Amino acid sequence: MLYTLFQYLHELGVTGTGVMQYISFRAGLSLVTSLVFATIVGRKIIDRLQFLQVGETIRNLGLEGQMQKKGTPTMGGIIIILSILLPVLLFCRLDNVYVLLMIFSTIWLGMLGFIDDYIKVFKKNKEGLSGWKKIAGQVSLGLVVAAVLYFSHDTDDIPVTVIPFFKGYTFDYRWLVPFAEGELLTQLGWLVFAIVTIFIITATSNGANMTDGLDGLATGTSAIIGTTLGVLAYLSGHHEYAGYLHIMFIQNSGELVVYIAAFIGATIGFLWYNAFPAQVFMGDTGSLTLGGIIAILAIIIHAELLLPILCGIFFVENVSVMMQVSYFKYTKRKYGEGRRIFLMAPIHHHFQKKGYPEPKIVLRFWLIGIILAVVTLVTLKIR
Repeated sequence: MLYTLFQYLHELGVTGTGVMQYISFRAGLSLVTSLVFATIVGRKIIDRLQFLQVGETIRNLGLEGQMQKKGTPTMGGIIIILSILLPVLLFCRLDNVYVLLMIFSTIWLGMLGFIDDYIKVFKKNKEGLSGWKKIAGQVSLGLVVAAVLYFSHDTDDIPVTVIPFFKGYTFDYRWLVPFAEGELLTQLGWLVFAIVTIFIITATSNGANMTDGLDGLATGTSAIIGTTLGVLAYLSGHHEYAGYLHIMFIQNSGELVVYIAAFIGATIGFLWYNAFPAQVFMGDTGSLTLGGIIAILAIIIHAELLLPILCGIFFVENVSVMMQVSYFKYTKRKYGEGRRIFLMAPIHHHFQKKGYPEPKIVLRFWLIGIILAVVTLVTLKIR
């Protein structure tokens, strides 16, 4: 909105209004606006959640300090979503297909998580939204994302992604259907791309959801990942930098930097209240949204093959649960009683069971996240 206004004033010759043309300037405004909104308005939203008694229901799992969190307001993801959307609507170019896709995805994921939290809190159903309905929502969004990205590009460029560690090499999803030719190859290539997109969005959003078990863990990890994606988006959207680093130049993707700046500001601002001891939890409203946003941003800039590195925390949290459940079922069939690999899953609870203080676990996970972010950026030069 403000971008359009300043653009109009610039055309009229008003001095100083041309500064809005610079992505870096608008990204800075976006970050500050989201940060201020999350900290100031966030307090009012938390008070409102407390008034409505939107408290977290805690099951006693024998974790130190766990029951002290009972009654802490949840659904705080509303703060994150609003803190992202406000500066994006103010400072982004709203004629950019990537920005529009991210706005749509943010609202879609936020509503999906909100419905899940609403059922848990107000309907007193601990299971929340049924698993198949949640997956249906993620699959539907994946199809929309795949369709928009595919049909907004030249079919010679999509569906491909950058291969890490190799200079100038890209992976074409159509290679997975070598038996097809012509129009059929194009259609099946899109189908494969859509399936991969759905998988990445579902896995990453669920990974963020799994990670959201300790105060500030998912929030801080998401801020680190978002910062890294911001760097990658800026480089991919800059023709000279993309050429120098031998990465794919994606026209108009630089505008995503303004969106990602809002994402970073929102997560840091929310961390003000979510850090130990948390005054509010994000709930599925926040965690599903954060994970989905990260996945879609990576897909847009063709960096999805970097996600196992960049989102290593999410990946390990997911895998730890799958390993625990699979091993428990296997040993129960074989020995008549279920056995466990970890003291508790997801893996951050394993360290809690071993006696590590919650803040120390979170801090160390953040440090690992920073290391993974550095490794991700280093892949730009190791080619």
